[in-house]
Amino acid sequence: MARLEGKTALITGAGSGIGRETCLLFAREGAEIVAVDINLETAQETAAAARELGINATYAKADVSKAADCERMVRHAEETFNKLDILFNNAGIMHGEDEDAVNTDEAIWDLTMAINLKGVWLGCKYGIPALRRAGGGSIINTASFVALMGAATPQIAYTASKGGVLAMTRELSVVHARENIRVNALCPAGVWTDALVEWRASQPDPEQVDDYLNRLHALGYCPEPAEIAVAAAFLCSDEARFMTGAIVPISGGSECGYKL
Repeated sequence: MARLEGKTALITGAGSGIGRETCLLFAREGAEIVAVDINLETAQETAAAARELGINATYAKADVSKAADCERMVRHAEETFNKLDILFNNAGIMHGEDEDAVNTDEAIWDLTMAINLKGVWLGCKYGIPALRRAGGGSIINTASFVALMGAATPQIAYTASKGGVLAMTRELSVVHARENIRVNALCPAGVWTDALVEWRASQPDPEQVDDYLNRLHALGYCPEPAEIAVAAAFLCSDEARFMTGAIVPISGGSECGYKL
């Protein structure tokens, strides 16, 4: 029996990267999929790819910083599949103009917080009642290794937003534990998402970027999004039924004293 058979999973940021690979892995593990992204076309593409694996899958467009969009995506999941068992709050941004505390513009701070932190709260605000109606379930929030140790290169809004995700995860895990709702967080470091690939290509010396990323991870390489999806699948499976409030580094040892 597949690990997630009979489950319905809603994944935000599902149009690419970690979100897309998680949708496809969850589908292979038997879950029905609600692929959510701010880009409707990529959400549709991910849902279509999941259906090709023989799984029922739908999609929704949502800006996770907007309450109405988050309420709508959860309602769509329940109307389509009659329940929601898994919520993966994965959508997020890392803005190119996010710098140190002195030089980061207020608008960049507000945008980053709205998506990375408020978006997780809104997902939980509307997702938790749905999980209650299903008799319990699992929430996974995407944080970052920089929330554990700070960033070597200044990105104050991103780091602060991901620190907030960790604090929120811990509180939610305690508050909702007796409702059979588990809440855990993943902390990746660098990952070969489309955004990272594009940023690498834009740099004057892409090979220098490769060297940096290899040194960033103690294991010596930058992972593909599918390697993060594996951890998400474990956290929302019955194998992790005694895990809640866990902050799970999946960073190749980056937070253990990497060398830049």
